[in-house]
Amino acid sequence: MKHQSNFIRSVKTWRLAAVFAILAIAVVACGGSAPAAQTAPAPVEVTRIVEQPGPEVTREVQVEVTREVPVEVTRVVSESSPSDDPGKLIIYSGRSETLVDPIIQQFKGTTGIDVQVKYGGTAALAATLLEEGSNSPADVFYAQDPGGLAAVSEMMTELPADIIELTPVWARSEQGRWVGITGRARVVVYGTDKLTGEDLPDDLWGFTEPEWKGRVGWAPTNGSFQAMVTALRVGWGEERTEEWLRAMIDNDATIYPKNTPQVAAAASGEIDVGLVNHYYLHRFLAEEGEGFPARNAHLRAGGPGSIVLVSGAGILETADNPDNAEAFIRFLLSSVGQQYFAGQTFEYPMVEGVRPSVLLTPIGDIAQPEITLADLADLAGTQELLQKVGALP
Repeated sequence: MKHQSNFIRSVKTWRLAAVFAILAIAVVACGGSAPAAQTAPAPVEVTRIVEQPGPEVTREVQVEVTREVPVEVTRVVSESSPSDDPGKLIIYSGRSETLVDPIIQQFKGTTGIDVQVKYGGTAALAATLLEEGSNSPADVFYAQDPGGLAAVSEMMTELPADIIELTPVWARSEQGRWVGITGRARVVVYGTDKLTGEDLPDDLWGFTEPEWKGRVGWAPTNGSFQAMVTALRVGWGEERTEEWLRAMIDNDATIYPKNTPQVAAAASGEIDVGLVNHYYLHRFLAEEGEGFPARNAHLRAGGPGSIVLVSGAGILETADNPDNAEAFIRFLLSSVGQQYFAGQTFEYPMVEGVRPSVLLTPIGDIAQPEITLADLADLAGTQELLQKVGALP
């Protein structure tokens, strides 16, 4: 394994000035409380911070930034001089380009690292990694859901303790081979022209009743949906999960390629409800306003249909650029990275001190099942079951 010498172990002054200014603003914006670096505070001019979306939560705050920069910052900036090559980083991303490219570009601009990204579905990329084995060029696997991460965890190296400890215990590998970057709650999105939250069943099983025939959307090819089905297999058992899948098919569940069109379909009345991740609705609300006719509901009885999944990342044992890979994961878990996801994609931040959007139900108020995310490793078994019942080709 090839290591870049002395990367991320000291910081050159000319680069710190710009990066510290950017990151100091982010720390204040998210209310972070990370330890201070052993340098003088970096003064920054007064700026304006606006919380969005929704007029009822929009507020402008004048902030004079004189906070010290967290120690974590020094770990995501190269010590190299302008003429030195900071190297490259190859990421296999199961997260869509529209969601994560802005933060990847910010990392690239901050460090100068040549970042190359291969985008695809999480399940497909996990299968690719297993097929490539030790010949894989990937340094980092950045997955949409824990099922994909768990499926290839044996190919990953143990992360440094200070990275692992940034995330809650429930949101990381038991062996320390991957960590959650953001939380993503499974919800039911419903059209408000026809329904209220009170009209919904208590759990997923309720959608198999005749009254819901032809009214429900789902996305069997979607990685998060497959992770939820894996959770059903863990929580309900194989037989009951198969029974639920067959009952949903018999009830004419409408197939969609992913989450976004389900939210749009629920709002337009094409379907009444969809089984999705929580944050897709909030993007519609941010773009179209509070009048957008759809809302999320967490299932009252909880269970696997209310699980909070994570997107996450790990480093391949065969990575040629392990130091750059560590720097990337640290950046995603820094105040800057976490505030990006909280403010721009409406996901739950994993790092203490970074606030989620005020529009979200606190994670502690969601009736989650007692299922460990590391138990969602059998992605192949879930896909086989979905094929068996006819939900997948």
